[in-house]
Amino acid sequence: MATPAETWLKVAEEAHSCRNCDLYKNATQTVFGEGPVPAEAMLIGEQPGDQEDRAGAPFVGPAGHVLDEAIEAAGLHRERLYVTNVVKHFKWTPRGKRRIHQKPTREEIGACGPWLESEVSLVRPRVVTLLGATAAQAIMGPKFRVTAERGKLLETPFAPAVLATVHPSSILRAATPEDRHHAMAGFIADLRVVAAVVDKSRLG
Repeated sequence: MATPAETWLKVAEEAHSCRNCDLYKNATQTVFGEGPVPAEAMLIGEQPGDQEDRAGAPFVGPAGHVLDEAIEAAGLHRERLYVTNVVKHFKWTPRGKRRIHQKPTREEIGACGPWLESEVSLVRPRVVTLLGATAAQAIMGPKFRVTAERGKLLETPFAPAVLATVHPSSILRAATPEDRHHAMAGFIADLRVVAAVVDKSRLG
């Protein structure tokens, strides 16, 4: 009988030839999740960005660097976390030589749903962190508001505990250094809640 990690490898390989929607046509490659299987915690963002699309790995661009810094400050360890996105292909529009991120549609998110379901079932995280509104609404429903529920541990059928917070890219968009500092502090505070769940699960 295959282990969860062995099954994950098979699913990830299948995802690389995904044609469930048209996003693959303009993307370099599928960007599947990465991390240990199973894992203590799972972080879910919206979609790969320009650098992730080129590298084939999630959260390796500027937002990924912010995430890494916050993870470390919160007392978590990225090598123990599984990181992925609700959408596995980069959706973009050209602007000169740059590729500008576009928000995925509900249909595109739905097309990627089976991949995320497979990831969750194999990773079996004790706690899931939803990074940003797109990821949060994909899991919690279109009426869910991160601003109202941010930082709270929620019980759902999706995972034993779910917490919604901002996407690290929002910190990069802050208007001033003071705003960025404040936004980063709030993000770290949310991840400390996740770290407490992880610590408790280890003791249990």
